[in-house]
Amino acid sequence: MKKKSFLVIGMGVFGSSVASKLAELGHDVLGVDNDPTVVQHMSEVLTQAIQMDATDIENLRTLGVPNFDVCIVGRGTKLDDSVLITMNLKELGARYIVAKALSDAQAKILKALGVDRIVFPERDMGIRVAQTLVAPRMVDHMDLAPNYSVEEISAPPELVGKTLEQAKIRSRYGINVVCIKRGDTVNPVPDNSDVIQEGDVLVVIGENKRLKELRES
Repeated sequence: MKKKSFLVIGMGVFGSSVASKLAELGHDVLGVDNDPTVVQHMSEVLTQAIQMDATDIENLRTLGVPNFDVCIVGRGTKLDDSVLITMNLKELGARYIVAKALSDAQAKILKALGVDRIVFPERDMGIRVAQTLVAPRMVDHMDLAPNYSVEEISAPPELVGKTLEQAKIRSRYGINVVCIKRGDTVNPVPDNSDVIQEGDVLVVIGENKRLKELRES
């Protein structure tokens, strides 16, 4: 995995979660926030954390914005702040900008400003929770493309004790098993001879209607 550099502006719940995970994955992360308490806490987790008003372009200029692979705007509560920060990043030559949005209207404005990717953390989490509630065997879900998803599914009882070859998940459902999670261990490259055990979580990718068939088998 190529090491990348990230600038995370605004380390509330969303920003701090993203920044912490990126750092955990071994990337260089610079976090920026107005709150000195937050900055002090995150400095123990990230490559560097700085107290700064990111709405001031002269402050951002000192960070060398073009040097970061990705700039993440985690401040979305105040529209004017997120807009101003995004405009500053664009003016300073940010390569790729990810911004948090709380509404479609806010997303539309950010998109018009040139944001490369917009995320709706609260909405996305709500959708994922709802999906797992109506499909008890589903552990997690991520939309991949229209009608296709990646899901974590508790191994159906009928497949327990069978190898992946015997289970015939691909031939029966047109679904690929990309990983098997067993407790705290992960098999990232499952083999046809691997036996599915009770309690296993299968990470699978495929068409939504076929994933539903597997969950309900």
